[in-house]
Amino acid sequence: MTMSLFDQFMSPTLMGLPLIMLAMLLPIMLYPNPTKQWLNNRLYTMQNWFFINFTKQLFLPISISGQKWALILTSLMLFLMSMNMLGLLPYTFTPTTQLSMNMALALPMWLATVLLGLRTQPTMSLGHLLPEGTPTILIPPLIIIETISLFIRPLALGVRLTANLTAGHLLIQLIATAVFTMISIMPTVAFLTFIVLMLLTLLEVAVAMIQAYVFILLLSLYLQENT
Repeated sequence: MTMSLFDQFMSPTLMGLPLIMLAMLLPIMLYPNPTKQWLNNRLYTMQNWFFINFTKQLFLPISISGQKWALILTSLMLFLMSMNMLGLLPYTFTPTTQLSMNMALALPMWLATVLLGLRTQPTMSLGHLLPEGTPTILIPPLIIIETISLFIRPLALGVRLTANLTAGHLLIQLIATAVFTMISIMPTVAFLTFIVLMLLTLLEVAVAMIQAYVFILLLSLYLQENT
C-alpha cells in the first residue's frame, strides 16, 4: 500500500480516539515547577530569565493597558514553540501543522484585540480604515481594501504558521527518503545528502522557534494598534 507524503499530518488515533490533545498537553509536563528552596535549579532559572527578557522586549512599545496581555501572549508563545520543536522528534505529531488548530488560536486572539480597540478607543480604531488626507474619490475603495486587510489578518496568522511547518516537514521527509533510496547504489551521494538533511533539520528547529515568535509578534502589533 502506497502511503502519501501528507499522511504524516493526519491526526493520530488510538482505538478510535484522537491523540492530538495528548500531543498538546505533553509540553506542559516538560517544564520545571518552582521549588520551596531559596535557589531553584539552573533550568528553572534559565526559564525565568527567558520569560523576563522576552516579555520586556515584546511589551516595551505597548501601553500600560496592553501590558495586561503579557501572561497570555508569553504562555501562547511557549506553547507554540514547544509543540513545534517536539514535532520534529521521531514518532511524534505536530498539532500546529493543522490549519484548524492554528485558526482556533489566531481568530479569537485577533478578535479580542479588535474588540478591545473598539471599546477603549473607537475613533482611533476606525481611523485605521481611512488614513488622514485621503482624496475624496479614493475614500470608498480604500475603506473596502482596509476592511478586507483587517479581516484577512487571522487567516494570514494561521496559514503562515501552518505553511512554514508543513513545508519543512515535507522537505525533511523527501530528503530522508532520497537518502534511504540511494544508500545502496550511491553511498557517497547519500552521505552528502544526509549532511544536507542534518543542516535542514537544524534550520527547521530555528523555523519552529521563529514562527512561534512571529505569531506572537504580529498579535502584539495588532494589540499595539488598539491600545
